[in-house]
Amino acid sequence: MATEFHNLSSYDANGIPDGTGMRIGIVVSEWNSHITNKLLEGACETLLKFGVKADDIVVEYVPGSIELTYGAKLLIEETDVHAVILLGCVIQGETPHFTYVCQSVTHGTTELNLKYDIPIIFGVLTTNTPEQAKARAGGRHGNKGDEAAITALKMIALNAKYKS
Repeated sequence: MATEFHNLSSYDANGIPDGTGMRIGIVVSEWNSHITNKLLEGACETLLKFGVKADDIVVEYVPGSIELTYGAKLLIEETDVHAVILLGCVIQGETPHFTYVCQSVTHGTTELNLKYDIPIIFGVLTTNTPEQAKARAGGRHGNKGDEAAITALKMIALNAKYKS
């Protein structure tokens, strides 16, 4: 469903798994930090709301969106996390750079999901304008960080269901 018709922060709290005892990694792009910091705020608030302790949220920053997947790889290999959330913001410009960055991060996220036995959550905004990014980082369309946190909790539960 297109974001235009759905608020990213809308969810039924009854359907969200408990995050107690979960350790979540979050890798945040410093590029467009006025947006990505709001995504991080939304993700952290949502994780805390559903039982994840502040000490169990591991946040690392990387320079840009391309570096998100390497940051995730390091968190997976060097920490004990149950999921990793990638938060970034790529805004369309006048060159094909937007397409290359978006394709690289999408492909890298898929590769990490297939390689490692924990969920890697794609919380990267790919918008045409700065206004669209702001609308999805706590604006009129909610916060993609909230959605990414909910997705992480749901995917951790799904992973646990099939591991038990």
